Amino acid sequence: MTTPRTEHLVLPGVLTAEQAAETAAGILAVQREDGAIPWFRGHHLDPWDHVEAAMALDAAGAHEAAERAYLWLAEHQLADGSWYAAYADGDVGDVTDRGRETNFVAYVAVGVWHHYLSTGDDTFLDRLWPTVYAAVEWVLRLQQPGGQIGWRRDDDGTPTADALLTGCSSVHHALRCALAIAEQREEPQPDWELAAGALRHAIRHHPERFLDKDRYSMDWYYPVLGGALTDTEAKERIEEGWDRFVVPGLGVRCVSPNPWVTGGESAELALALWAMGESDRALEVLQSIQHLRDPQTGLYWTGYVFDDEAIWPVELTAWTAGSLLLAVAALGGHEATCAVFGGDRLPKGLDPDCCTRV
Repeated sequence: MTTPRTEHLVLPGVLTAEQAAETAAGILAVQREDGAIPWFRGHHLDPWDHVEAAMALDAAGAHEAAERAYLWLAEHQLADGSWYAAYADGDVGDVTDRGRETNFVAYVAVGVWHHYLSTGDDTFLDRLWPTVYAAVEWVLRLQQPGGQIGWRRDDDGTPTADALLTGCSSVHHALRCALAIAEQREEPQPDWELAAGALRHAIRHHPERFLDKDRYSMDWYYPVLGGALTDTEAKERIEEGWDRFVVPGLGVRCVSPNPWVTGGESAELALALWAMGESDRALEVLQSIQHLRDPQTGLYWTGYVFDDEAIWPVELTAWTAGSLLLAVAALGGHEATCAVFGGDRLPKGLDPDCCTRV
């Protein structure tokens, strides 16, 4: 097993070097020999959370394990460029949800670019380029005339035109990473540039083009985390929802006004805050969720119902630990993580507001 490197994963009140190594080892313990990373052993795998956990492994220096995770995706990609929404954890790897979700499919581009920046491995990038290309092309076939992207295609091929703000914000991030890969390979993708710009325009200016999920904290911070909202727009959005979603000392609500804070949403908000230049508030959020840490495994409980003082659900998920490690890595200055989530070094595409490359 790879020995994690944790010098950039030390954060006061969040992780010591020993704790960071334990958390990375906890994710490695969940990973299967074939590279797959389910939520936890015996539960399912979905492509998005699989990538999140793989990125955390790269942030911890476990590059070989992360590469195996991406090769698992390449080997299981469907002929049309997509992946199923959920795979069972088992020897057979049965599919438990045969739909295909656009943000799940697109996210491979974020992970592949992060792995390349972590390792500088050109051979890996060459090998995974066809996987990324096919995935992006599949996703963009569900883009609507208004720029938003339908969130799912059913197994029978029926597309869903309805768009989700969180999912589209994640796809926006993925498109920018895909464009970065294309630039690195000197293979321009003007259609992707147009698609990214149109999607960003929809997120910034047309909330009516997305399903109303205002109660969910991800819809609050994901336009910032996905890079569609920056600077003043980002700050205004975060301030608007802060009191609705942030529970001081405990973390971030998954759904308002439910008395349930979750580790994944809290770590992602911290990452968004860091991207905005608000590292102090990001640190406070990460410190507030250390009550979710399991000292036996180094992993984190998914959530906590504070009215009942109860952990719920009773599950330690690799992706929750992964999101925390990525947030810590950004605050700790890990170059690849900063480049991928900071956004200033990612292409933005073509902005339809001014018809120029930005």
